[in-house]
Amino acid sequence: MSEVTDNPPPRGEGGAARASGRSRVGGSGRQQANSGKPPPPTPPLKGEGSSIKPYLTVFAGRFQVMLQYRTAAVAGFITQLWFGIIRILIFAAFYAGGAGHAPMSLGNAVTYTWLGQAFLVFLPWSADPEVAEMVRTGAVAYERLRPVDTYAWWYARALAYSLARVLPRAALMFAFAALLLPLIGFGEWSLAPPPTLVAAGLFAASALGMVLLSAAITLVINIVMTATLNDRGANTLAAPIVNLFSGMVVPLAFFPDWVRPWLRAQPVAGLVDIPFSIYFGGLSGWSAAGAIALQFSWVAALVVLGRVWLGRTMRRLQVQGG
Repeated sequence: MSEVTDNPPPRGEGGAARASGRSRVGGSGRQQANSGKPPPPTPPLKGEGSSIKPYLTVFAGRFQVMLQYRTAAVAGFITQLWFGIIRILIFAAFYAGGAGHAPMSLGNAVTYTWLGQAFLVFLPWSADPEVAEMVRTGAVAYERLRPVDTYAWWYARALAYSLARVLPRAALMFAFAALLLPLIGFGEWSLAPPPTLVAAGLFAASALGMVLLSAAITLVINIVMTATLNDRGANTLAAPIVNLFSGMVVPLAFFPDWVRPWLRAQPVAGLVDIPFSIYFGGLSGWSAAGAIALQFSWVAALVVLGRVWLGRTMRRLQVQGG
């Protein structure tokens, strides 16, 4: 390759000098090396900018990978089925003891329990395990080099991770609780369908909010873990908070009247209590619509908070080691 110089070629060397003075960039030979013009801007990499293709790709890839763990799905279903039966027996004993003023009927409590076991894995108990591994090893620094939005990248991964784990277990749980139990004569202990088509449609909208909210909360845990460079604290705090305030341990309807509105206004109520109450008609009409709007409002608020917080965390990220 010829040396690039700004000096004019000497007389008598016309053709060779002109040939040697041409830029070899791009192979066209049209730009003069001594023109003083900056090179053209580098075109953006594929997937960079506003394209959603890389995020759909990472979602599809991780979804397919997680679906391969069929044995884990069956084992999870059996475990959740066992604990579901225990919880239903506890409710049965509670109602048999004279719960005349209970805020929901035994049938609704049974439906609530089966739904909780079917969608249990949606609960964001901990950070994304692969992101946690990157934080432990320092590989999280490479996330800053990807030509994609890190928050959207992690969000797509969190969605795929939870959906791929929930769908096979939920399908097995619905097959057992909604189809098999009535066939063998245990209809009163089965998962009843929504009372109306309107309730079913409202539940579908609320279930979408549940999925998006779960991923948004998972991202908050990811960011806390990345900022502290440790996954123990975030994971230790997330599990009990989510279990209690989502209504998974005790339905929020059983809490005292004065605290119930506040409990349903906080974000994790949209993971369990709000969608399940809509399913069996505990929330209906404008009350259900308002609860769904609250779910999506929390999704938007957590996404905005997470994007700002993650950007600031990544700019200040320090990785030790060598």
